[in-house]
This record gives sequence, structure tokens and C-alpha cells, in this order.
Amino acid sequence: MTQSPPSKRPPPPPQASPVRFKAALRKAVRRNFKEAEADYLNITAMLDMMTIILVFLLKNMSASNAAPPQSDDIKLPASILTTPPKEEGVAIFVTKTQILVGDSNDPVVVLPERSQLASTGLDARYKRDGVNSLYITPLANALQVVREQDKAIQGAKGGDTSTSAAVLIIDKDTPFRLLVEVLYTLGMSEFGKQHLMVLSGSAIKQP
Repeated sequence: MTQSPPSKRPPPPPQASPVRFKAALRKAVRRNFKEAEADYLNITAMLDMMTIILVFLLKNMSASNAAPPQSDDIKLPASILTTPPKEEGVAIFVTKTQILVGDSNDPVVVLPERSQLASTGLDARYKRDGVNSLYITPLANALQVVREQDKAIQGAKGGDTSTSAAVLIIDKDTPFRLLVEVLYTLGMSEFGKQHLMVLSGSAIKQP
């Protein structure tokens, strides 16, 4: 009886030593390493842009009122000047029936009849210290908001923040007493630059 030769067994795979394994692992880590990318939004440039837009919008709120609208409720006084106005500031409208500040359509004061305004001015309920006072409290409160906005604008521009400008757009038949009260309230509200809007000579000649 013949015996078959014993089958040859494959040699066992080489055993990796811990040293070689760690070296290969470090090599693979270095090969696959990538710089970490920022996973957040850089909003610094966006904030700068929004600040510029905000200053621009606030500036437009105090833009020049070179051509204010006229109606039966407000007619500007006439002047011999022919040059266009160059001053800028918050618009203060004093019509026959109300006082408005800026672009707001909500009156800060509703005016009584002209006969009362000519003698005693506004009612005592609008005054800080009674009927004899010149300080109009609702007007001062509205001016304070505009004043803070103007200070922020001038501060951002590096301008003068000590005072603000106002353009008075007043009906030509406004009683002098009411005009004095408005001017006094402006001065007490840190609006040291006050300009009266009038119709220039060229506008008067137009049909």
C-alpha cells in the first residue's frame, strides 16, 4: 500500500510587530491630515456694511427740506432771497392746526384757535410750568428722540455733537407767541442752529 506524500501547508502570515503597526498608523494619519476649515460665518464685514447703511438712513432723516409741500393748512412766508437754501436739519412743521416733527404724520401738538394762540399761546396742559411757560413738553419729547439720533450720526462722522440743527417750516400767519414758544423749546432741547424756511424771490414770481 502506497502512501501519498503529505500536503504542504502554506507558511503562516508574518506577524506585525507593535512598533511597525504604530509607525504605519502615524504615516497614514500624516497622509490623510487636512487643515481644519472654519465652520462659522465671519460677520465682521457684514456688521460694517449694516453700520454704513444705518448711518445713511439716519442721515436721510435729517436731509434738507428744500421744497416742502404747501397746502391750505400751511403757507410759507415770502422772502426777497433768490438763492436756494443750503442748511440741513430736522424739519419742524407748524401749520394752522398742528405741530409735526420730521417725517412723522402724527402731530405732537394739536393747535387751538388762532385767537387763543395770539394771547396766551398753547394750553397749560402742553407746558412744563403752566400757561406762562414757553416750554412745550410734547415737542421737547419728540425733539429728544431726534437729538439722540443726530448725536449718533455726528459722532460716527466725527462731527460736532454739542448741538443740532432744525429747519422751521411755519405757516406765514403763525402768531408770534407760538413762534417764540417753539424757538424756546428748540433751544432747551439742544437745537442751537435754527433756520426758517421761506419762499425765495424766484418762487414768488412763479404763476
